Amino acid sequence: MFQTFTAENSPEQGPPRLIALRRALADAGVQGFLVPRADAWQGEYVAPRDARLAWLTGFSGSAGFCIVLPGIAGVFVDGRYRLQVRQQVAPVFTPVDWPEVSAGDWLRDHLSEGVVAFDPWLHTAAEIAAIEKALQGHPVRLQPTENFVDAVWHDQPGPAIRPAFAHPEELAGESSAAKRARLGAALAAAGQATAVLTLPDSICWLLNIRGADLPRNPLVQSFALLHADGSVDLFAHAAKFSDALLQSLGAEVRLAPEEDFAVALTQLKGPVRVDRGTAPWAVQDLLSHAGVSFVWGDDPCRLPKACKNAAEIAATREAHLRDGAAIAEFLCWFDGRAEAVCGGAVETEIGVVTALEGFRRATNQLHDLSFETISGAGPNGAVIHYRVSEDSNRRLEPNSLMLVDSGGQYKDGTTDITRTMAIGTPPEGAARAFTAVLQGMIAVSRARFPAGVAGCHLDALARAPLWTLHCDYDHGTGHGVGAFLCVHEGPQRLSRVSDVPFLPGMILSNEPGYYREGAYGIRLENLIVVREAAPLPGGDAQRRMYDFETLTWAPFDRRLILVEELSRAERDWLDAYHAEVLAKIGPRVSAEVRAWLEKACAPL
Repeated sequence: MFQTFTAENSPEQGPPRLIALRRALADAGVQGFLVPRADAWQGEYVAPRDARLAWLTGFSGSAGFCIVLPGIAGVFVDGRYRLQVRQQVAPVFTPVDWPEVSAGDWLRDHLSEGVVAFDPWLHTAAEIAAIEKALQGHPVRLQPTENFVDAVWHDQPGPAIRPAFAHPEELAGESSAAKRARLGAALAAAGQATAVLTLPDSICWLLNIRGADLPRNPLVQSFALLHADGSVDLFAHAAKFSDALLQSLGAEVRLAPEEDFAVALTQLKGPVRVDRGTAPWAVQDLLSHAGVSFVWGDDPCRLPKACKNAAEIAATREAHLRDGAAIAEFLCWFDGRAEAVCGGAVETEIGVVTALEGFRRATNQLHDLSFETISGAGPNGAVIHYRVSEDSNRRLEPNSLMLVDSGGQYKDGTTDITRTMAIGTPPEGAARAFTAVLQGMIAVSRARFPAGVAGCHLDALARAPLWTLHCDYDHGTGHGVGAFLCVHEGPQRLSRVSDVPFLPGMILSNEPGYYREGAYGIRLENLIVVREAAPLPGGDAQRRMYDFETLTWAPFDRRLILVEELSRAERDWLDAYHAEVLAKIGPRVSAEVRAWLEKACAPL
C-alpha cells in the first residue's frame, strides 16, 4: 500500500525535545526560535528530513508553525487543525489560533526583549517582513541563524534523492523549450534578466519533468534560474538525473549541484525577479549583500501552470473517469459494509482506506495517492484533516456518518474527491446539514461570472445555505489542483481571502463542509475547471463570461438529501449530474456495481 498507519510522533516525545531545543537556544544567547512546517521549497508536503515541526511538537498538519520562547511554545494553526493540534501536542505546547493571532503580535505579548532566531532558508521574505513590521518599536528583533532544531535532532533522516523522469509532451501539451522561450521573452519584455525559481512544481512544469522526492507529490526538489534567453540553470543532486533525461532537456538546461545555488545568486547580473511570497528569505539576503539588483515579482511559472491547456484538461478528464470508476466500486462496497455494520459486523477506518486504495490500484495506472486519505468515522469526521493511525483507528458504528476525502496521482491527472455517507439512520440534524452543504456545492457548480471575478467573490455562494442555519466552516471552499503535480496548487483559490481572478483552464476543488465536534463531519467535494461560458440569448455579447465544467463523477448519498429543501434548479442540477455519472461511469464498472449505480443515480 501507498498509505501506512503508523503514528510517527506522539505527545510524550515533545517535552524532552523542547527542553533540548531551549537549552541550545540558551547556549547561543537567543531568546526564541521560529519552527515552520515549510522546507526550503516552501512546500505543503515535506520530506522526512524537513518535518521539523512534527518532530518537535507532534503536530502533523500540513500548515502551521511553532515559536519557542523560554516560558512558552506556541503552535500556530488555522481553522482546519484546531481539533487536531489539541489531540497531538503535549501540554507544554500552547495552541494559538492563526491567522487571527499573528506571529508578530504574539511575540509582542510574550517577549519583552531579546532575539528570536530563524533559519533564513525556511521562511519567505514576505513572512519575515510581516513579523518585523509588527515588531517595529518593540525591543525584540529577528536574526537569521543556523537551524537549532537540526542541531538537537540527532537521528534526522538524510535528504531525499530519487530519480526524476520525463513528463510526456502529449500530456503536457507544450514542449519545455516552448515554455522556456515564452516565459523568457516575457522576462525580457519586462526588462528583467533572470527569474529565481524556488517552487519545485514550477520547475517541474517548466521542464516537463516529474520526480519522487516527496510523498504524494511527483516533484523534484530543486532550484532554478530562468534567464531571458530561455535557458535555465538547474540546481539539484546529479543522481536524480539520468544521462537520457539530461539529453532530452537539451543544452539550454544546465545542471549544477544544489549547493551551488547560493553562490550562483551572488554572480547574477540584474535585474533579477524574486517572488517575495515563495522564495526563501536567504535569496534576497544573498542578492542584497552581493549588490545584485532585484525586483519583487510573481514566480513567472505559477499562472501559466495554473491555466491548463487543452491537452492537460483532456488528460485530466480521463484520469477522473478512471478514478470515478474506482470510487463507484468503493461506494458500492461501502454500502455493503455499512449494512453489515448495522447487523453487527466490524469495520474500521483503516479497513475503509485499505479498500479504497485497492480499488484505485486495480486500475493498474495509480502512480501514488495525491494525499493521505482522510477516513473519519463518527466524531473523527469533524477533524478536518484527520489521518487515521493504528492508535486512532475507530470502528464504524450504526447510525453514524463516514467522511472519506481521497485522491489519486495518475500520470494523466491528479484527483481529489470527498463523499460523506450514512451508516444506518443518520444522526439528528445530519441530513439537514448535509443538504445545506450540497446546496452550497451546487451553487458554485452552477455559477456564471464575468472575467475578473476571484475566489473571494464566489466563496459566499457555498456558505450561504449554511449561514441560514447559523453554521459555517473554518476552511476555504476550494484550492487549485495541478496536472499530475501538487493536489494543492496556487495561485488560485476558492476562498474569501483570495483575490486572484479566475481564468480558463484553472482547476479548483469545490468542497464546502460542516463539522459538529464530537459527533460527525460532513464535506462534499468535486473538482471543477474554469471555462468560457456559452452565450445566453439576450446577454451582453461584449462581456466575457466564465463558468465551471465538472471533472469529478460520483453519486451523492441520497439517504442524506432532504429533497423538499432543494429548489427546482438544484434538483434539476443534481438529477442531471447523476444521469451523467451513470452515463460516464456505468460502462467502466462491473455488472454488480452498474446495478448499484443505477439506483444511486436514479432521479430524485
